[in-house]
This record gives sequence, structure tokens and C-alpha cells, in this order.
Amino acid sequence: MVEYITREFITGADLREMRALLGLTQKELASFLRCSKRTVENWETKAEKITGPLVPLLEILIRHPEQVKALELPQERLKLRLWYYYERQVCTIIDVDELRQMVSIRNYTNNPLMRAFGINTEPTFEDYKEFLASRCFPESRDKMKLQLKELGIPFYDPLLIIEKTEGRMADDHFWIRIDRG
Repeated sequence: MVEYITREFITGADLREMRALLGLTQKELASFLRCSKRTVENWETKAEKITGPLVPLLEILIRHPEQVKALELPQERLKLRLWYYYERQVCTIIDVDELRQMVSIRNYTNNPLMRAFGINTEPTFEDYKEFLASRCFPESRDKMKLQLKELGIPFYDPLLIIEKTEGRMADDHFWIRIDRG
């Protein structure tokens, strides 16, 4: 059996110290851990030992604090945000301003095969349009008008098709979530 050097438990004081070292507020740590701010407050004021998965996670973050920043969403965004997923893992965030034909991306994986644009880290608007087209059926498809009618789309538009289908392809675990804002 393999053993590890991680702590068996932490205290509320340890958690406060770790959070300060990571440069996070209680609210930010709660957001990172997907829990409520109140939960973090309770942990930090707890007199008894804190055990469980939180302990090794915080140990890893203390040793690799850059991981917190690596998982942040880009603060500045353009009018349209596409979340490119592999199953439930976010691989690439794509921000787009179609009017100004601007594209900005942030990759959340080092594997180019899982990134929206592969090794291309600065895609152009043309690259973005090609990417959209690759995630839906081709415009030249036989009986395309029937397919569009089934989807409730009046004309061929890859973005509209992806909004309806999530850009899902047969035998492919990639998909896209679209946020307009």
C-alpha cells in the first residue's frame, strides 16, 4: 500500500493561513471549492480538527499555488462566450465579438488534442468560423433544409446550430455551451 505525506487534518487557523498564502478571500476560496462562503467561515472558526478531501487538496494548492490562477475564468470577456468541453471538463473558453470580428481564448488543458484550436493559441476570426463549422453538420448536407426545420432554425448558421445541438457529434465527447452577455 502506498502512503502519503499529506497532513491527517488541518485546523481553522491552518485554513486561514493557507487561504492567506494563496491570496484568496473567503468568498474566492468558497467559489474555488464550490461551497458557500458560510462553509469556509465555519471551517475557519472550528475548534476541532478538519479532515477529509479538503486536507490533501489544500496541501497540493500550497505546494502549487499557481493552480488556483490556472483555473480562473478570464475576467474580461467579449460579447459571446463559448465553453468547449470534453465530457464535464472545460478545455477552452472562447470569447468572441462577432461585430468587431475579435476572438480571445484561454485553454485549460495542455493537451492540444483537447483544445478547441489545437496548437493555435491565437486564433483569428476565420479560425473561429472554421471551428464552428467543424462542430455542426456541413452546409452541403443532403436534406439540410429538413434538418434545419427540425431544429427550428430558418437558415444555415453554425452558431445557431450549435446553440440547438451543443455542437455534439456522433462518437465524440466534446460539446459547447454558449453564453451571450
